[in-house]
Amino acid sequence: MANVSFGKELSPSCKETEETWKIAGEITQPNEEDVAVAPSFGDGGCLVESAADASSCQEKKMMDDKISPIEGQLQYLLNKADEIQVELVWSSGFQNDRLAGIIPMFLQTCEPYFTYLETTARNNHPFHPPLSIYICTQLLQFSQQLSSRLEQLVLMYASFNIISIEENDPASISHFFIGQCRVDNMKLSIFRYCCPTPFLASANTGLYKRMRWNVEREDEEEYESNINLDFYFLCCEDLFEDAEGNGDDTSTENESRMTRLWSIGQWNQTYPDPDKDDLTDWVLCSVPCAQYKQLLCLGHEEPSSCTATDCLLGALLSEETHGTLVS
Repeated sequence: MANVSFGKELSPSCKETEETWKIAGEITQPNEEDVAVAPSFGDGGCLVESAADASSCQEKKMMDDKISPIEGQLQYLLNKADEIQVELVWSSGFQNDRLAGIIPMFLQTCEPYFTYLETTARNNHPFHPPLSIYICTQLLQFSQQLSSRLEQLVLMYASFNIISIEENDPASISHFFIGQCRVDNMKLSIFRYCCPTPFLASANTGLYKRMRWNVEREDEEEYESNINLDFYFLCCEDLFEDAEGNGDDTSTENESRMTRLWSIGQWNQTYPDPDKDDLTDWVLCSVPCAQYKQLLCLGHEEPSSCTATDCLLGALLSEETHGTLVS
């Protein structure tokens, strides 16, 4: 039976923002003196092409060397996930209580790494040059890879009835944290739902949420600064399209008319009224009610977590610049 250990902590670079920027500052484009020099013989055209190829290969190797420790930390966490899965498969039914505590502990262990990846790839720091697109893409791919593996692990534990993923269960693990970043005056905290979850727990709206972003904005007034918190969701909705054919209402045609549409929208709370100071409504309300204000339509294919975050950031930054959201 596999013994899962959580004693090994993540590297300090994943925990301290200052150290994060130190490493991020090192992950930059190579200097001219570090680029390989082409040989001084042969055709001139080949010489230029060889120099370009050598430069490109050298730059990529240097960038791969920079992110190698970060990839090593990813592999460590993925190996831990494999150990936890083996622990479940080989366990007896009398160990459910112990196994149920492993998942939230491991998810918490991964949180600093997620934040490190998002912070390094997305934060715009005024005192450091921007990272190359290649490095940013690699870091976000690491985040996507770990997020997918954790989702598989949680769903597997839920299939063994070790944990619950139902949102209305107070002890459930319906979603988990996959990073945090700061862009301009906004701080985003990102969460991933383990499976499509009803947008409202109290009513069937046909909407199912897959991701949530907590967006904090700092509004600086003359004598004080206020923090405004908004919630955005990646949601899907199953819709029926008009069927084309002879009008026969068969099950096959019904299935062909069903299509899933993905979008990003904002949580607009309707009850309790967020603009009222009456605490009675808040005390008596067990589940808040809200409307879904669609901001972006993303089409029929589910976007990755990183792509969805890119889309939301693009919309929010457009709103900051032009005062309106692009939908």
